[in-house]
Amino acid sequence: MPLIAGVDSSTQSTKVVLCDADTGAVVGSGSAPHPRTSPPVSEQDPAAWWDATVGAWFRALEDASAHATDVRAISIAAQCHGLVALDAFDAVIRPAKLWNDTTTAPEMEALRHAMPADEWAHRTGSVPTAAFTVSKLFWLKSHEPENFNRLAHVLLPHDWLTFRLTGRYATDRSEASGTGYYNSDLARYDHEILALIDETVRWQDMVPTVLGPSEPVGAVSKAAMEALGVRPNTVVGPGAGDQHASALGLGVHTGDRVLSLGTSGVLYTVSETPVHDEQGIVDGVADAAGGYLPLVSTLNAALVTDAFARILGVDHTELARLALAAPADGVPVLAAFLDGERKPDLPRATGTLTGIRTDVSREQIARAAVEGVIFGLKRGSDHLDRVGAPSGGRIVLTGGGARSDAYRQLTADAFDAVVHTSASVESVAVGAAMQAAACLDGTDVRDVRDAWAPIPEAVASPKDPEGSRRAYERYCVAADWRGSDRTW
Repeated sequence: MPLIAGVDSSTQSTKVVLCDADTGAVVGSGSAPHPRTSPPVSEQDPAAWWDATVGAWFRALEDASAHATDVRAISIAAQCHGLVALDAFDAVIRPAKLWNDTTTAPEMEALRHAMPADEWAHRTGSVPTAAFTVSKLFWLKSHEPENFNRLAHVLLPHDWLTFRLTGRYATDRSEASGTGYYNSDLARYDHEILALIDETVRWQDMVPTVLGPSEPVGAVSKAAMEALGVRPNTVVGPGAGDQHASALGLGVHTGDRVLSLGTSGVLYTVSETPVHDEQGIVDGVADAAGGYLPLVSTLNAALVTDAFARILGVDHTELARLALAAPADGVPVLAAFLDGERKPDLPRATGTLTGIRTDVSREQIARAAVEGVIFGLKRGSDHLDRVGAPSGGRIVLTGGGARSDAYRQLTADAFDAVVHTSASVESVAVGAAMQAAACLDGTDVRDVRDAWAPIPEAVASPKDPEGSRRAYERYCVAADWRGSDRTW
């Protein structure tokens, strides 16, 4: 059976799915972990990503009872923004700084002082935060000038894995638009922004080529062919950012709003036209299908409920039960900025729990933890409305948190809408496989998306939207106070 492979290289692990080339059905999957990180310093050796990719690859083949030569095409989606710095010999200069490394916040603040927020939004679609690659590059120059002087190629995590597959420095517009120095409206890098870091560097020689959504990078290299056991003519797609690939895998259309509850929390929709937000809350990035993916990304999501499950001494099933047992009124409010925050831009923030009384219950604390995550994304949805992003479609939950009954029900109440989940559990890797299939066949990736993506299933309907609205109003007061030194 001819197969298509999709790879999801996240902060925590690499996952590989193998799909039937004709139907898109997942016939096998495998995963392998990455080294753990702990912000504010969050770094990983890119070699660990490749090792995990190889390990997950062979586990997926075993799961599918398939041979590597059955695979006709492969594409990689990965965590966004991180910096992989290569020297002139293609050696990794230092561990990659990841998106959730907030030590680059001073450098980003300096860059924002050099250019006003409205100009950042106009030129790049976003007002960058410490998560963006541009801040990592400036940090490298400021803190490790010897390493900066060795710099020959600037890649993102998915770019580097694609390089390991093909030997070519290539990326796609979804990933490029999250660097802080690419204009997706004009389809070009902004070298004037890069000159703010160093005006003597020939940046055009360092950045990867930006390919279209269904434009193949090429075939696998000899080294990759030997490592993975694939055919020499196996096609490699340009790849994408993780959320952008997930939008493909979920079959998201204009007006749908997706809440991704993983390490970070992301709320996004699909738009045919660009979106710019001078306040810097909404990132107007490109998508992986030729359009745009306006999104709001928070730093704290499932890790918040992980922490409160540990504090309460329960597993996630029991945490959900506790949260659903608490009525909306009287619940404390959690401004869940536990490990700093991206939106609002508070890299040095910590969490704040307010409204506690002596009779506070475990149920109320559990609900506060879940709502602290949901309300942060609900506020992001308000900002999508403010900048005119499309709405009116389905509310879709994805990521690890989407399995929680509490996240499902309390999201339905917060948005006063039916909540859906998708049978495409590994939507990021499946989205990457869709892109690989389009590159193999020379078709539009949107056509593959519409043919392969399952119809989302309704899993929760609103039960107490009015109580949730009152709780959300209390959250907004607490979040405004906590973030009073920044515009929210």
